[in-house]
Amino acid sequence: MDQQTDTLIEYPSDFPIKIMGAMHDSFAQTIVEVVTQHDPEFHAGRMDMRPSSKGNYLSLTATVRATSREQLDNLYRALSSHPMVKVVL
Repeated sequence: MDQQTDTLIEYPSDFPIKIMGAMHDSFAQTIVEVVTQHDPEFHAGRMDMRPSSKGNYLSLTATVRATSREQLDNLYRALSSHPMVKVVL
């Protein structure tokens, strides 16, 4: 399968992923740990945080260094299946 025809993303590139979950003290740190398993150079400085208007949820935008579609697919699967995560975009 030709990687160029399989995706519109050029690799390597910075790729933002939005992760939402319930407000919890360890949510952001947990997400950093999950993302770092797939992008070892990722750090908390590459993540923006926004609480919901009522403070019940936290939205994180993690900008990862995408090196392949397989890497992104694996990261999406890991985030989507994590019990603290409600939505991944």
